[in-house]
Formats: sequence, C-alpha cells, structure tokens
Amino acid sequence: MNYLFTSLCLCLLTIQSYAQPRTDKLLENLLETNRHPVFQEVITHPEAYRLQIIYTQIDRDAANKPSFKNYYFRVDSTEYFNPASTVKLPLALLSLEKLNRLKKPGVTKFTAMQFDSAYSGQTNEWHDKTAQTGYPSIAQFIRKAFLVSDNDAYSRMYEFVGQESINRSLHAKGYLDTRITHRFVRMSSDENRHTNPIRFIRKDGKLTYAQAAAYNRDPFDFSRIAKLGKGYYAKDSLIQEPFNFTERNKLPLASFQQMLQSVLFPLSVPEKQRFDLTPDDYTFLHQYLSQFPRETNYPKYDAQQYYDSYVKFFFMDSLHHQLPQDVRVFNKVGWAYGFLTDASYVVDFKHKVEYMLTATLYTNSDGILNDDKYEYESVGHPFLYQLGQTIYQHERKRRRQHTPNLSQFRIPYEKRANDNRPTVKDVDN
Repeated sequence: MNYLFTSLCLCLLTIQSYAQPRTDKLLENLLETNRHPVFQEVITHPEAYRLQIIYTQIDRDAANKPSFKNYYFRVDSTEYFNPASTVKLPLALLSLEKLNRLKKPGVTKFTAMQFDSAYSGQTNEWHDKTAQTGYPSIAQFIRKAFLVSDNDAYSRMYEFVGQESINRSLHAKGYLDTRITHRFVRMSSDENRHTNPIRFIRKDGKLTYAQAAAYNRDPFDFSRIAKLGKGYYAKDSLIQEPFNFTERNKLPLASFQQMLQSVLFPLSVPEKQRFDLTPDDYTFLHQYLSQFPRETNYPKYDAQQYYDSYVKFFFMDSLHHQLPQDVRVFNKVGWAYGFLTDASYVVDFKHKVEYMLTATLYTNSDGILNDDKYEYESVGHPFLYQLGQTIYQHERKRRRQHTPNLSQFRIPYEKRANDNRPTVKDVDN
C-alpha cells in the first residue's frame, strides 16, 4: 500500500489552514486495535487520505433521555472535502421546512408538483413514472434521495427551495461554514443562481399553488481557495493543473452530523439549529433514512443492484450485502471525486446498542480528477466497513449505566408487493 500513500502525498489539497485538526485519544487508541492492512494503511497516513472521523457515544439516563459525547479524529472544518450527495440531507430538511412555512392549503410533501423552465439550462419535469401518483412530489424526491441517492431528486429540491433561501436558512441556523451553490447537472454559476417556476396541482390537474422562478442576488464568500490533485479531465482533454473546488458545495463533517442528529434527536441540539418539521415529517424521514430499497414499492428499485447496504457504508461488506439481524442504520452518504462520506446513527435492537459515526476519506492515488480511477473498491469501502465494525464491536461491549429504550426507532417498514411492474435500475447517483 505504500505506493498509494506516496502518490497521494504528491496531490494533497492546497488550502490555507485556519485551525489545527482535532483528535481525541480515546478514538485514536480505538482505531489502533484494528490491524486490517487497508485500515492501518489509512490510519497510519491520515493526512494523505484526508481522513476525518466523529464517533459519538450515546448514553441514556433513568428517564431514557439521551446524552451525547463526541470523539474526534482529525476533524477540521477548514479542510475541504467534496460533500457530494451528503447535501441531499439538508435539502430534504429545508424542503419540508419550506412547505410547512408556506401554510398553503392543499400543499404538502405528498402534493403533485410540475417543474417548468424559464432560464438557460433549466428543464421541465411534469411526470414521475416511479411514483404511485405518476407525478413528482417532495415526498418522492426524499425517498429517492435517501434510498439510492438519486441526483435528480436533489436538483429538484434545490430548485424548490432556491439557492438564496438554502444558504440563508443554513447560515441562520448556525451552519456558517456551509455552502450550497449548484445542482447535480452541468450548469454555469449564473444558471445555478436561477431556479425554475413550479406548480403544485390537485389530483384533477388543477392548480393549487404556483411558485415563480427565483434568482439569488446574495454573494458567496470564495476567499478560501480549495484546489485538489495535479490534473483533471475536461471532456476528453487532460488539464495539467489542480481541480478547483473553491466554488463547489461545502458541508463540514461536524455540521453534517449535527444535521442528522437534529432529525433523530431534535431536542439534543440548540433550538436555533433545528428544522421546522412536523411530527409526521420526522416519522417520514426516520423511515426513509433507514428503509431498504427492496422494502420500497415506489420507487420499485432492483433489489440485486440496490442491496441492503448499498448506501450503508459502515456495513457494506464486499461479500455480504445485508446488515446484521436487528440492526438499522439511519444515515446519508456521498461519493464523488474520490471522496467517500457517511453520517450514520446505528441501532441494534437485539443488543440495545446505539451510537453515531461519521467519516470522510479521499482515495485518488494518481491525483487526476474526473478519470473515474478512484480507489473506492480497494481502499475506500473496505476502510469504512472496517471502521464501522471497529466501532460497532466496541459498542457491543461498552457498558451502560442504563439500558436504552429504543422503541421510538422501531419502524413499520413497507413490504414489497408482488406485481408485474419492472424494477428501477441504473439511477443517476
């Protein structure tokens, strides 16, 4: 593995540092116990892999009230990593929050939507054949974004909330170092500032509510330069210079975990950092953060391609694609440009175990971006699986003063119907 370390050292991210990475001895010592060669390669050279980890112990008091203790390994909000699909989590939360604040009769997360186009690069979306109703909706976008990390679902929620509202809302909640600047389709920065007109319609097709096209006039702070690698492909040409992420999405690891915690344990985070959600929203989010694609009817995902651990990186074993019995993972992942990231809340109902684990690492030994030659399979996924097992086995042994009552996270999941509809394959994610 030394060749990979040497190559990675040559293409580290160029970025000005404003803080020292935070590391806690307990987690550092715990990581040393796993002697798997890939795991130790990454742990021994964490700077090369831009590794960051947050492990959160959860303990309950006699009244079952949870308390949280975070342990960090190289966590630094100024060290850029590409958040990829992890930004789908805040977009889902902001979409539900916007619906609740609209207070428009007949407009809910289940209401049919139609997207029109009004500016360069924009596209229409009037129907969704994966939905039971045949129409797009915020609920269906969230299902698709969480179950298999669908990219179109994210882009449509981005268009619903709007670039200006996305960033103003996140900053107002105290997530100051976050930045959401673009859809997941190729567009210019100007095109990403413009978002589509949208219609909410009734079952008979009549208009319920119309949202006008929007434009973001707020400036972004791009003063902190973030460049990665030694070259990148643009179409078929190799550009011999670092890839510039300065104007791309940014979601620091601690903010990402805090957002997930706010969904699962809203009272545990400051009121300012919570999202304006209803009890039904929380129930809905909990279900689709943890439900398996094979349990879902709409969309009807192909169970072989989208296996149980498909978006559960800490339990994604190359040999076994199922989670341990009685374990559920409430999480969101992202992968792009050699980065792999996962924020998870893990529950083991049989052994009465719960904890949070969040991590990101970078696997791109040749230093070339957009060449589709990343070490996801040989380094990234094996490392995250070993990390997940290290923490899971530690939690299985960790003594607690009070046994947690985890019944609030027992969810009546869907059961796949036996029908003749074709399964959904090859999603753009």
